[in-house]
This record gives sequence, structure tokens and C-alpha cells, in this order.
Amino acid sequence: MKSKSKRLAEHVSRVKNAKAKRPIYKDIDAYIDDQSAEFRSILNNIRRTIIKAIPDAEEVISYGIPAFRYHGIVVYFASFKNHYSIFIRPRFMNVFKSELSKYKTSKSAVNIPSGDPVPVRLITKIVKYIAVENLKEGKAKL
Repeated sequence: MKSKSKRLAEHVSRVKNAKAKRPIYKDIDAYIDDQSAEFRSILNNIRRTIIKAIPDAEEVISYGIPAFRYHGIVVYFASFKNHYSIFIRPRFMNVFKSELSKYKTSKSAVNIPSGDPVPVRLITKIVKYIAVENLKEGKAKL
């Protein structure tokens, strides 16, 4: 049986290797351009939806994926092999629990099958709500 320190060293090595293989994107355009044609269209639709909903939001790459910030992070989004996802803070997942029930979800992810249309109205509703909450929280800290 391997010692605890040996197992930890192997784990750290695997994590470093995985990170080394992951591309580093300078901006959302670079991320989207690197995806398959199927997902480029979807991701651009999500991006346009968020920009339309929160015109003053800042586009960023965070944790290696696209995100929008407005007085704090509003939403992340990304594509995967068979689905695309939006990621929001867990407390907001609870606010929209009933609307999100048709999708596979986790603590902070909404997974949408690649063949499904982008839920523009739902994303708009979610990001507008989070932007308002971020603004309230920011003013409360002053």
C-alpha cells in the first residue's frame, strides 16, 4: 500500500498535468473560437443574451471559462462534450429551482443537452436577477 505522502504527490502531479493540458484563453472570443462549430453558435447566443440583459457587465475569463461580472460574478458558461452549462451561485440555483427543474443541475451548474435550444428567456431572467442582487450587496457593503 502506498504511503499517504506518495498518494498525495501522485495526485498533485495528475492535477498539474491536467492544468498544463488545459488551454488558457485571453478572452471570451478566444474561448468560443476554440469550440466546435455546434457550440460556437450556442455560446455566442448565450453571450448575446447576457450582454442584452446586462449591457454594463464586464466580460472575463475566470476558472478558464467565460464569465460576466457586474458588481461581482453574475454567471459563467461553457461547453462540454454533450452539453453546455451555465454556472451560478448555489443560492441563486435555489431561487430558480422550479424553472431549472427540466434540466440536469448540480450545486451551481445547469446542464443543457447540446441539441436543446438556448433558454434565452430563462438566462435573461436569471442574470438580471443576479445583477440586481450583486448591486444590492455592493451598496450594502458601503
